[in-house]
Amino acid sequence: MTTVVPTSEEDPALSVVRFASELAWADAGPEVAEPQVSRLCMEAEEFIAMGKWLELASLMVTSAELIFSKVSEKDVESIFTIICNLVTKTENPDEELEITKVIVAKVIQQPNEKPVVRLKILFNLYNLLETPYSRFYVYLKALNLAVNGKVTEHVIPSFVKMDSFLKDWGSIGIMEQRELLLTISNILQDNKSMAKDSLKFLTKYLATFSGEDAQALSEAKEEAVRAIVEFVKAPDIFQCDLLDMPAVWQLEKDAKYALVYQLLKIFLTQTLDAYLEFQTVNSTLLKSYDLVHEECIAKMRLMSLVDLASNGSGQIPYALIRDTLRINDDEVELWVVKAITAKLIECKMDQMNQVVIVSHCHDRVFGQHQWQILRTKLAAWRGNVANVISTIQTNKVTEDGSQAGAAQGMVVR
Repeated sequence: MTTVVPTSEEDPALSVVRFASELAWADAGPEVAEPQVSRLCMEAEEFIAMGKWLELASLMVTSAELIFSKVSEKDVESIFTIICNLVTKTENPDEELEITKVIVAKVIQQPNEKPVVRLKILFNLYNLLETPYSRFYVYLKALNLAVNGKVTEHVIPSFVKMDSFLKDWGSIGIMEQRELLLTISNILQDNKSMAKDSLKFLTKYLATFSGEDAQALSEAKEEAVRAIVEFVKAPDIFQCDLLDMPAVWQLEKDAKYALVYQLLKIFLTQTLDAYLEFQTVNSTLLKSYDLVHEECIAKMRLMSLVDLASNGSGQIPYALIRDTLRINDDEVELWVVKAITAKLIECKMDQMNQVVIVSHCHDRVFGQHQWQILRTKLAAWRGNVANVISTIQTNKVTEDGSQAGAAQGMVVR
């Protein structure tokens, strides 16, 4: 295994050029190799003297794949630490990005060879960058490298900081946002324990399509269908914003996917009876998307119970739950407990009177109507707080006046 041996007096960048050049020409013999190595080192010295950092970067990464294949992982990291440090030499954001692109292109060229080391190099480069867009560019390329190199477990932990990242990166283009969000969703989709997170990023991706022409929206059809199927499959997701998204409701009139949209509508706005009727006619469709009928029934029972809780007077008779969920009398309380456990409703069961007393329920859809209700509640709350403050101030004035009168009386006496 080849090892890097830096010289004490030489510029680190020049040492890398010398080492990579000797590695590249090692098999040519000293008569051929030495002139070539000297020539490349002279070029590097000129670039350093003239501050041509982009040209120097291009020269330094010429033999990148040879370095990855013949040098130890530790030394690969050391070499690329020196190469990546070139981005700190320039104060020009455009040049920084160009240097970044040159380095990244070489690092991601063979993702299956030392993929973890390549990821480390990219994240080291990320931390050296000053401009937000350059950092975004490196991060996105790191995700693609992780996918191609099958080491996504090393990037998944960073997804929890995505909101912070997007804020730091600033105004990246809409197409780049879509690529980022869809890439993350696809990575998480391969991990069954992260289905909820996958749907969250897929929903964010679909939300970027608004007021656009039909051609742009059509690009999101497959992802819209996938989002619907993931929502229906998820046993612990009971609310989503998909129904009102242009990328999703375009399916309503689509010859191929209209039934998929209808299924979403049933799960978000209707009850078990509607699903059973749909399934009777479209059982083949459900199987084509790997939707298990029994699992759909279980989810629709909970959704139907939420529907009863939101549309009722605060009390739901056991008999109504039994009939709506199509269950036996002795299963009513079991399904109410399931709904409570899933945090869909807050309630008490009055076994004596055979009713469920609902104090709060989870909205299946949080759209314009729900925002209006919330706005009304906030207005009422603001009014109540204002009244309390006014009452306190009035009482304080009265109390201060009484105290002043009492003090005056004491003086007179």
